[in-house]
Amino acid sequence: MFTGIVEEIGTIKKVQKGQHSAILSIQAEKILEDLKIGDSVAVNGVCLTATSLDPHGFTADVMHETLDRSSLAYLKSGSHVNLERAMAADGRFGGHIVAGHVDGMGKIQEIRRDDTAIWYTIQAEPSILRYIVEKGSITIDGISLTVARVSAKDFAISAIPHTVQITTLGERREGDFVNLENDIIGKYVEKLLTPADPKPAQSRLTKDFLLQCGYDL
Repeated sequence: MFTGIVEEIGTIKKVQKGQHSAILSIQAEKILEDLKIGDSVAVNGVCLTATSLDPHGFTADVMHETLDRSSLAYLKSGSHVNLERAMAADGRFGGHIVAGHVDGMGKIQEIRRDDTAIWYTIQAEPSILRYIVEKGSITIDGISLTVARVSAKDFAISAIPHTVQITTLGERREGDFVNLENDIIGKYVEKLLTPADPKPAQSRLTKDFLLQCGYDL
Protein backbone atom coordinates (compact mmCIF):
# COMPACT_ATOMS: atom_id res chain seq x y z
CA MET A 1 0.00 0.00 0.00
CA PHE A 2 1.10 3.55 -0.76
CA THR A 3 0.01 7.03 0.29
CA GLY A 4 0.56 9.09 -2.86
CA ILE A 5 3.33 11.15 -1.25
CA VAL A 6 6.14 11.04 -3.83
CA GLU A 7 9.58 10.47 -2.30
CA GLU A 8 11.73 11.36 -5.28
CA ILE A 9 11.83 11.72 -9.04
CA GLY A 10 13.66 8.86 -10.76
CA THR A 11 15.05 8.67 -14.29
CA ILE A 12 14.50 5.87 -16.78
CA LYS A 13 17.95 4.61 -17.78
CA LYS A 14 16.80 1.87 -20.14
CA VAL A 15 13.62 0.25 -21.45
CA GLN A 16 13.93 -3.33 -22.69
CA LYS A 17 10.79 -4.09 -24.67
CA GLY A 18 9.58 -7.63 -25.23
CA GLN A 19 6.68 -8.74 -27.39
CA HIS A 20 4.09 -7.96 -24.72
CA SER A 21 6.14 -6.77 -21.75
CA ALA A 22 9.04 -4.55 -20.74
CA ILE A 23 11.85 -4.27 -18.22
CA LEU A 24 12.49 -0.81 -16.78
CA SER A 25 15.90 0.21 -15.45
CA ILE A 26 15.34 3.18 -13.15
CA GLN A 27 17.95 5.48 -11.64
CA ALA A 28 17.16 6.51 -8.07
CA GLU A 29 18.82 7.54 -4.82
CA LYS A 30 16.59 8.08 -1.80
CA ILE A 31 14.38 5.00 -2.14
CA LEU A 32 17.46 2.76 -2.42
CA GLU A 33 18.27 3.36 1.27
CA ASP A 34 16.36 0.27 2.40
CA LEU A 35 14.97 -1.17 -0.85
CA LYS A 36 15.30 -4.95 -1.27
CA ILE A 37 14.66 -7.27 -4.19
CA GLY A 38 10.98 -8.17 -4.09
CA ASP A 39 9.88 -4.88 -2.54
CA SER A 40 7.07 -2.85 -4.07
CA VAL A 41 7.70 0.56 -5.61
CA ALA A 42 5.08 2.87 -7.09
CA VAL A 43 6.40 4.13 -10.44
CA ASN A 44 4.17 6.94 -11.70
CA GLY A 45 1.48 5.39 -9.54
CA VAL A 46 1.91 1.83 -10.79
CA CYS A 47 2.89 -0.78 -8.22
CA LEU A 48 5.96 -2.64 -9.54
CA THR A 49 8.32 -5.14 -7.94
CA ALA A 50 12.05 -4.48 -7.71
CA THR A 51 13.71 -7.40 -9.50
CA SER A 52 17.34 -6.32 -9.21
CA LEU A 53 19.36 -3.60 -7.49
CA ASP A 54 22.57 -1.72 -8.12
CA PRO A 55 24.19 1.22 -6.31
CA HIS A 56 22.35 3.72 -8.50
CA GLY A 57 18.99 2.18 -9.27
CA PHE A 58 16.78 -0.85 -9.71
CA THR A 59 14.90 -2.78 -12.38
CA ALA A 60 11.25 -3.79 -12.57
CA ASP A 61 9.21 -5.95 -14.92
CA VAL A 62 6.09 -4.50 -16.54
CA MET A 63 3.46 -6.93 -17.79
CA HIS A 64 1.15 -6.69 -20.81
CA GLU A 65 -1.90 -5.66 -18.75
CA THR A 66 0.04 -2.82 -17.12
CA LEU A 67 1.32 -1.51 -20.44
CA ASP A 68 -2.23 -1.53 -21.83
CA ARG A 69 -3.75 0.34 -18.90
CA SER A 70 -1.07 2.87 -18.00
CA SER A 71 1.24 5.48 -19.48
CA LEU A 72 4.31 3.34 -18.66
CA ALA A 73 4.14 2.22 -22.29
CA TYR A 74 5.24 5.74 -23.31
CA LEU A 75 8.37 5.79 -21.14
CA LYS A 76 11.77 5.99 -22.80
CA SER A 77 15.37 6.54 -21.77
CA GLY A 78 15.59 9.88 -19.97
CA SER A 79 11.94 10.00 -18.89
CA HIS A 80 11.32 11.10 -15.33
CA VAL A 81 9.03 9.12 -13.01
CA ASN A 82 7.54 9.63 -9.57
CA LEU A 83 8.77 7.06 -7.04
CA GLU A 84 7.36 5.96 -3.70
CA ARG A 85 8.20 2.96 -1.55
CA ALA A 86 5.41 0.98 0.09
CA MET A 87 4.19 2.63 3.28
CA ALA A 88 6.01 1.64 6.46
CA ALA A 89 3.82 0.49 9.35
CA ASP A 90 5.24 3.23 11.58
CA GLY A 91 5.06 5.98 8.94
CA ARG A 92 2.75 9.00 8.73
CA PHE A 93 -0.30 8.65 6.49
CA GLY A 94 0.16 11.92 4.64
CA GLY A 95 -1.97 11.23 1.55
CA HIS A 96 -4.71 8.63 1.14
CA ILE A 97 -4.96 4.88 0.57
CA VAL A 98 -3.24 4.17 -2.76
CA ALA A 99 -3.04 0.59 -4.04
CA GLY A 100 -0.84 1.26 -7.06
CA HIS A 101 -3.43 -0.40 -9.30
CA VAL A 102 -4.09 2.13 -12.06
CA ASP A 103 -7.70 2.34 -13.27
CA GLY A 104 -6.79 3.97 -16.57
CA MET A 105 -5.31 7.04 -18.18
CA GLY A 106 -6.43 10.63 -18.38
CA LYS A 107 -5.43 13.37 -20.82
CA ILE A 108 -4.40 16.83 -19.66
CA GLN A 109 -6.73 19.30 -21.34
CA GLU A 110 -5.59 22.54 -19.73
CA ILE A 111 -2.89 23.87 -17.41
CA ARG A 112 -3.33 27.35 -16.00
CA ARG A 113 -1.90 29.38 -13.15
CA ASP A 114 -4.18 31.06 -10.61
CA ASP A 115 -2.02 33.23 -8.36
CA THR A 116 0.19 30.64 -6.59
CA ALA A 117 -1.93 27.62 -7.57
CA ILE A 118 -1.55 25.63 -10.79
CA TRP A 119 -4.75 24.12 -12.14
CA TYR A 120 -4.76 20.92 -14.18
CA THR A 121 -7.92 19.93 -16.04
CA ILE A 122 -7.90 16.25 -17.02
CA GLN A 123 -10.24 14.45 -19.41
CA ALA A 124 -11.13 10.88 -18.41
CA GLU A 125 -13.48 8.06 -19.34
CA PRO A 126 -16.93 7.86 -17.69
CA SER A 127 -15.88 4.60 -16.01
CA ILE A 128 -13.25 6.58 -14.09
CA LEU A 129 -15.18 9.81 -13.58
CA ARG A 130 -18.03 7.99 -11.83
CA TYR A 131 -15.80 7.48 -8.77
CA ILE A 132 -14.41 11.03 -8.68
CA VAL A 133 -16.12 13.42 -6.26
CA GLU A 134 -15.45 17.06 -5.52
CA LYS A 135 -13.12 17.45 -2.52
CA GLY A 136 -12.36 13.72 -2.74
CA SER A 137 -8.98 12.14 -3.42
CA ILE A 138 -7.49 11.11 -6.77
CA THR A 139 -4.07 9.70 -7.60
CA ILE A 140 -2.39 11.22 -10.67
CA ASP A 141 0.89 9.57 -11.69
CA GLY A 142 1.23 8.36 -8.11
CA ILE A 143 0.54 11.76 -6.53
CA SER A 144 -2.24 12.07 -3.96
CA LEU A 145 -4.30 15.13 -4.92
CA THR A 146 -7.64 16.69 -4.01
CA VAL A 147 -10.35 17.07 -6.64
CA ALA A 148 -11.43 20.71 -6.97
CA ARG A 149 -14.05 20.27 -9.69
CA VAL A 150 -15.65 17.42 -11.62
CA SER A 151 -17.97 17.31 -14.63
CA ALA A 152 -19.38 14.66 -16.95
CA LYS A 153 -16.25 14.72 -19.13
CA ASP A 154 -13.34 15.90 -16.99
CA PHE A 155 -12.11 16.95 -13.56
CA ALA A 156 -9.66 19.49 -12.20
CA ILE A 157 -7.13 19.67 -9.40
CA SER A 158 -5.34 22.67 -7.95
CA ALA A 159 -1.72 21.98 -7.03
CA ILE A 160 0.56 24.07 -4.87
CA PRO A 161 3.98 25.05 -6.32
CA HIS A 162 5.79 22.70 -3.91
CA THR A 163 3.94 19.64 -5.28
CA VAL A 164 4.60 20.71 -8.86
CA GLN A 165 8.29 21.24 -8.10
CA ILE A 166 9.02 17.90 -6.41
CA THR A 167 7.02 15.69 -8.81
CA THR A 168 6.72 15.23 -12.54
CA LEU A 169 3.66 17.50 -12.61
CA GLY A 170 6.03 20.33 -13.42
CA GLU A 171 7.03 18.56 -16.66
CA ARG A 172 3.51 17.78 -17.82
CA ARG A 173 2.09 19.63 -20.80
CA GLU A 174 -1.36 19.90 -22.33
CA GLY A 175 -2.05 16.73 -24.31
CA ASP A 176 0.05 14.49 -22.05
CA PHE A 177 -1.40 11.28 -20.66
CA VAL A 178 -1.32 10.55 -16.93
CA ASN A 179 -2.10 7.49 -14.82
CA LEU A 180 -5.25 7.68 -12.70
CA GLU A 181 -6.23 5.63 -9.68
CA ASN A 182 -9.60 6.25 -8.04
CA ASP A 183 -10.10 6.26 -4.30
CA ILE A 184 -10.40 2.54 -3.54
CA ILE A 185 -13.03 3.04 -0.82
CA GLY A 186 -15.66 4.15 -3.33
CA LYS A 187 -15.10 1.06 -5.48
CA TYR A 188 -15.47 -1.29 -2.51
CA VAL A 189 -18.64 0.44 -1.31
CA GLU A 190 -20.18 0.13 -4.78
CA LYS A 191 -19.28 -3.56 -4.94
CA LEU A 192 -20.81 -4.29 -1.54
CA LEU A 193 -24.02 -2.43 -2.37
CA THR A 194 -24.47 -4.13 -5.75
CA PRO A 195 -25.72 -7.74 -5.59
CA ALA A 196 -23.60 -10.08 -7.67
CA ASP A 197 -26.77 -11.55 -9.22
CA PRO A 198 -29.86 -9.51 -8.28
CA LYS A 199 -32.20 -11.96 -10.02
CA PRO A 200 -30.75 -15.46 -9.83
CA ALA A 201 -31.97 -17.81 -12.50
CA GLN A 202 -34.65 -20.27 -11.42
CA SER A 203 -33.76 -23.93 -11.73
CA ARG A 204 -35.71 -25.86 -14.41
CA LEU A 205 -35.17 -29.07 -12.48
CA THR A 206 -38.74 -29.46 -11.12
CA LYS A 207 -41.00 -32.46 -10.48
CA ASP A 208 -43.13 -31.69 -13.56
CA PHE A 209 -40.04 -31.39 -15.74
CA LEU A 210 -38.75 -34.79 -14.58
CA LEU A 211 -42.17 -36.41 -15.24
CA GLN A 212 -42.19 -34.96 -18.76
CA CYS A 213 -38.79 -36.51 -19.36
CA GLY A 214 -40.10 -39.98 -18.46
CA TYR A 215 -38.91 -40.31 -14.88
CA ASP A 216 -41.21 -42.34 -12.62
CA LEU A 217 -41.56 -40.43 -9.39
